[in-house]
Amino acid sequence: MPGASAGPVCPYCATNLAAAGPSVSTCPACGAPLDVALKVSPSGWTEMPATRDMARIQCGHSSVQIEGTMVPVADFALAQGDGVYFPHHELLWKEPAVNVTQRSLAGAWKRMLAGLPVRMLDAVGPGRIAFSRDAAGETLAVPLHPGLSVDVREHLFMVATHSVTYDWFQSGIWFQTRSGDETETHYPIGMLMDRFTAPQQPGLLLIHAHGNAFLRHLAQGERILVKPSGLLYKDSSVSAHLHFERPTPGKFSFFKWGERYMWLALTGPGRVAVGLRAHARSGWSDRGRRADDRDAVVAASVRAVTGTFERLPETFYLGLSPQ
Repeated sequence: MPGASAGPVCPYCATNLAAAGPSVSTCPACGAPLDVALKVSPSGWTEMPATRDMARIQCGHSSVQIEGTMVPVADFALAQGDGVYFPHHELLWKEPAVNVTQRSLAGAWKRMLAGLPVRMLDAVGPGRIAFSRDAAGETLAVPLHPGLSVDVREHLFMVATHSVTYDWFQSGIWFQTRSGDETETHYPIGMLMDRFTAPQQPGLLLIHAHGNAFLRHLAQGERILVKPSGLLYKDSSVSAHLHFERPTPGKFSFFKWGERYMWLALTGPGRVAVGLRAHARSGWSDRGRRADDRDAVVAASVRAVTGTFERLPETFYLGLSPQ
């Protein structure tokens, strides 16, 4: 996979395109079409175009072809000794020559409590093997250049090459609600996050997006608020914390406490990718309260409530959680 350096680069993954030639129509590292107009909103978000049907992505001596558009399939052609790892439910088919073994993960108990797989599978070539989420959406290819790390929201990871290391950490994004004597802890982006790093060699990471995906580069100290469920991935250099606010009331309202907004505050430098979900929302909405009750938020991993919004009442207790 080409590295990020001077010269013409892919606007989506920053891969050097000099070696690909001037007539290349698809990025060889992420599969994004290069012969279409770059779509950037006035607010700075770049629309990530859907990978074309049968687009081929090079990853070392191996390659992967993205097949289909509504429910894509990632069809890997693994070279001798090259390999990938993946959650077992992503596997669609494989050739008998591809050797598949189990990969144990540390912290199995916490992962089980978070609803994440406690084991992954390794596949080593030569041969072909294919993966699919079995759900409508897009398969996003995220090339990782040496020294780069990205944090991915849980349940989005599909497959990664062996040159990419895997780790997980507690997100530190939580809040609690109390109903009577019962207290419940909620994790808007999940209890855990996946971290993928390319320590020395470039690698490839595939994740699933439920709908359209958008990318934005945050400058040093630049801050943006996004709906927690909209986060796809971020560079590890981007910090995140939970942020509550509510508009300054213009008139009396019986639902004053319920009219609050819950955000994920992201601070640069680095990339942030967000996606739109096609199905109906459930559970906690972007207003920070359940659709089926009005439990009061009693604690949260919040660092600041600022801006042109009124501060929350003094009965709101802040509980910081380590990042």
